[in-house]
Amino acid sequence: MSENSLLTAADAVFTLSVKTLFNTPITLENWSTSRSWEGHSLKLAETSLSLDGKLNKGFVPATFDMTVHFAANSNSMTVFDAIATASRQARTVYELNGELLLKGLGKRYNFINGCLTAYDPIPAGGEMLADRSVTIRWENILPSDL
Repeated sequence: MSENSLLTAADAVFTLSVKTLFNTPITLENWSTSRSWEGHSLKLAETSLSLDGKLNKGFVPATFDMTVHFAANSNSMTVFDAIATASRQARTVYELNGELLLKGLGKRYNFINGCLTAYDPIPAGGEMLADRSVTIRWENILPSDL
């Protein structure tokens, strides 16, 4: 990362592909300004302490949950509306893959074998329509440099 790098989400590019539902990757846009996305901690190990004070540890596979927030008028929500509708009608789960580029950090994050686990079908009402959110559970996340 250079000294001139900007720590902003404004230059982020998130591309999503949906196996068997869409033929081409889709670039998501019109993010929420207050919080565009958030990932939950990735559990890497399970531990236990034996009676004689020895730490027993082991790797455990774990999923990575990510919540993505969009402005109420984001066209990207039509993608998630389509996934949710198709999933409910076909009673199936569609496989998602994604790539998040953070140019200011010089980083790329590849998201592998995910699925839509929850989403806001309508925005909450008020003076302004509220952001809408989706939650995706990923099998794996692989960071790399650009």
